[in-house]
Amino acid sequence: MLARTKKHPTESIRITGTPEVIGRMRKFAQKFGAEIIESAESVGTSEVSPELDTNPSGVYLRGIRLREDLTQEALANLTGISRSNISAMEHGKRPIGKETAKKLAAALNCEYRRFL
Repeated sequence: MLARTKKHPTESIRITGTPEVIGRMRKFAQKFGAEIIESAESVGTSEVSPELDTNPSGVYLRGIRLREDLTQEALANLTGISRSNISAMEHGKRPIGKETAKKLAAALNCEYRRFL
């Protein structure tokens, strides 16, 4: 059985939504001892993920694959693209061509142009 082996710890989150939803989330977080910090500051995407500046299509591919709860191996089986090529695309070591983008988009239920 394939399973994800890396879990990245989340030190902080930002919640957006209606005041009611935010209030409920604050109460829920406080039950678990979370520290609530009021802040109106925004953080740019480059600060959160510097890789977005150099490899946006790879970051998008990895994100949408994880959103769909697929391993690289499962995506490889769905698309006919080797797992090593999917890994290389996610890490910016291999470009994503138009035909490959269409295969990925069909398997991941998204727009293929985001990969280009």
